[in-house]
Amino acid sequence: MTRQIPLSELTPGTSAVIRSLLSEGTLRRRLITAGFLENTPVRCVVRSPLGEPAAYLIRDTVVALRRREAETILVGPSGQDPLSGTDSTSREREPLLVLAGNPNVGKSTVFNALTGLKQHTGNWAGKTVECAQGFCRIENRRCRVVDLPGCYSLLSSSAEENAARTFLLSHVPDAVIAVCDATRLESTLPLALQLLEMGLPVLLCVNLMDEAQRRGKSPDLSLLSERLSIPVIGTSANRRDGLGGLRQALAALLTADRTSPAPSFQIPYPADLETALSLLAPAVHRARLEKGVSLFPGERFLCLQLLEAFLPASSGTPRQAVGEKAEAASEAEYLLSDSGVRQAASSCASFLTSRGIGRDQLPEHRDAACRLAVQKLCQGLYPPPSEAGNRLSRLDRLLTGKWTAFPIMLLFLFFLFWLTIRGANVPSTLLSSAFSRMEAFLSRVLLSAGCPPVAADLLVNGIFGTTGRVISVMLPPMAIFFPLFTLLEDAGILPRIAFNLDRGFQRCGACGKQAITMCMGLGCNAVGVTGSRIINEKRERLLAILTNSFVPCNGRLPALLTLSGMLFSERQMDGISLHQASAAFGQTTDRLPGASVFSACFLLALLLLGVLMTFLISRLLSSTLLKGEASPLLLELPAFRKPRIVRVLLQSVWDRTLCVLGRAVCTAAPAGLILWLLSHLQTPDGSVLLVRLTALLDPFARLFGMDGTILTGFLLGFPANEIVLPIIASAYSAQGGLPLWDQSTVLCTALFFLMHWPCATTLLTIRKETGSLRWTLAAFFLPAACGLSACFLVNLLSGIF
Repeated sequence: MTRQIPLSELTPGTSAVIRSLLSEGTLRRRLITAGFLENTPVRCVVRSPLGEPAAYLIRDTVVALRRREAETILVGPSGQDPLSGTDSTSREREPLLVLAGNPNVGKSTVFNALTGLKQHTGNWAGKTVECAQGFCRIENRRCRVVDLPGCYSLLSSSAEENAARTFLLSHVPDAVIAVCDATRLESTLPLALQLLEMGLPVLLCVNLMDEAQRRGKSPDLSLLSERLSIPVIGTSANRRDGLGGLRQALAALLTADRTSPAPSFQIPYPADLETALSLLAPAVHRARLEKGVSLFPGERFLCLQLLEAFLPASSGTPRQAVGEKAEAASEAEYLLSDSGVRQAASSCASFLTSRGIGRDQLPEHRDAACRLAVQKLCQGLYPPPSEAGNRLSRLDRLLTGKWTAFPIMLLFLFFLFWLTIRGANVPSTLLSSAFSRMEAFLSRVLLSAGCPPVAADLLVNGIFGTTGRVISVMLPPMAIFFPLFTLLEDAGILPRIAFNLDRGFQRCGACGKQAITMCMGLGCNAVGVTGSRIINEKRERLLAILTNSFVPCNGRLPALLTLSGMLFSERQMDGISLHQASAAFGQTTDRLPGASVFSACFLLALLLLGVLMTFLISRLLSSTLLKGEASPLLLELPAFRKPRIVRVLLQSVWDRTLCVLGRAVCTAAPAGLILWLLSHLQTPDGSVLLVRLTALLDPFARLFGMDGTILTGFLLGFPANEIVLPIIASAYSAQGGLPLWDQSTVLCTALFFLMHWPCATTLLTIRKETGSLRWTLAAFFLPAACGLSACFLVNLLSGIF
């Protein structure tokens, strides 16, 4: 098998074919604009006397590259495919299919339907925050499929739009599937027109056709296809309707002639801008022919990029500085070396400036023209409106009304918590009993097989016992809570929560979208941190990252459910017997009448406390370290949709419950091993290490209403919050007794579960997202300090009263 080699290893006079580019960002774009594309022949001409740079002949142009840049280009022998060793003409390159569209149009659902993957989907904007990749087969051809982050336009500078635009310019897609929402074409079509303007081969996928039919507003797709001069396919990806037609249209698009741009719809711009484009286009066309530049991007797009670069900003940026910036814009850089292009662009920019159009006004003119074009395109596409929309409007007014929004939202959460607490008791007890019997059985089997007693105790009571406690505590509440929460998410509730809470976040100097990242944090704080990319302003994004740990994640929710059950269980002497915690502590007693209702109220109060702390800390940071005003809110409220109950339940059980449980089990096994070693190893004076450690931490923990064993559990559970409570139970068992906590201990432990340091995965994600060790340490100490302060106050008050 012939391997790929870096371009830097070519000797003068040898030829090869470019197979892949390893570089990213600006370097990748500059290489592509210079002609270094996959399957392009290249020959090393000469090497510098000092060894580098080397000159390479590519597309009749000699380009010099240093070794560092040349090492990012992998090449294979000309005439052979480096992966198989066969003639390259016998094996086709994998076509690249790109999915692009507005947030919340079902883009990820189409991606999953094409690739067979299970990327998480949800009825809220901004779910996809980075490119996802998969593969599919179109008429026996293996195609690479990339799902871009959802964005509204390619003209603005948000993180999602930059990521989408950069990918489209640095990769030459064979087909772009522009996904639109059938129920609101007028707001989701502008991005498709911008993709057409880039000269891309676009296939319009009008998704959610079932939703449009249910509302009585199905668009006329044949008329839209005629107006746009591109294929338009209607789909309902969640039901897999229309996917056959989508695959057929993709197959036709992949086999179409790409030697010349296909005729397609052009956005008509204002007269002054069209005049400038007509003056600049001949110079760009001539330069592209002379330099052998490919047909991508489209000429109108390139002309607009050149004009925007040469136009002066309203802040009075000097023309020379603007020209330097233009040379840094890699998509137009190759043409800027032509004096004719530079002169024409400068002349056209002066013309537009004289007409009052500067660099800041050009995107506004482009966007306004695009919206006007979409309005004309959509005329006559829809039948007259029906009554279905009015019913949905009434539901929206109910969920976002001044007097009804918050009570209904609290009622939803109360019902979730009550049903989870009520339903998790019996399964937890049964699982605990089953694992206890399995421990006894495994112990007998190992001892009868001749296993040393110490090793058997390590495997059974150390590793297997801790793992069993994790499953007993976590599995029942997660299996109930997450499917129900996913149903609410799929129905479109999360954006309404952000809408309702925006006023509070605005007063705290934050953004209403932070509420969405909070809801994502209910699943996993690491996901909530990653989801903060939907917030455009860096300051507000940092606020969302630093405060996301105040929302209990799926690792802390089962523990909080357990503790809430303990708080309202039957009293025994001076302590509280642990009923729902029986899975963790091995005790079972009767509960107080209505205990599940009180437990749900307590858990709801804890969640509201987390929201309140998010507001308070956001306000504190906005007034000190992260000063600034709240940015304007542009939040899409998606239409309510009927949840896909069976698919949502299966997906939530697989993606959330079992995935999180698997991570917890993988973490619990080594934690059980460490705990067993601590409980059996002794210091030189004969003290057990675990006893010594808990005794060392006990005076400090007592200040905050806990004990040394509880604090030890939090420290050992740093890798994953899911294992903290089982570790505490195992530590008590290893020390020979199960305590009866009083109400103050339960309350302080619950508060510290709500507010303590993030898990290791979340901290690594924060480090990656912020790129700063300082903010990572702040995210570690900030919630821990708040949690310890709250516990100290509760412990102090309980001692007084």
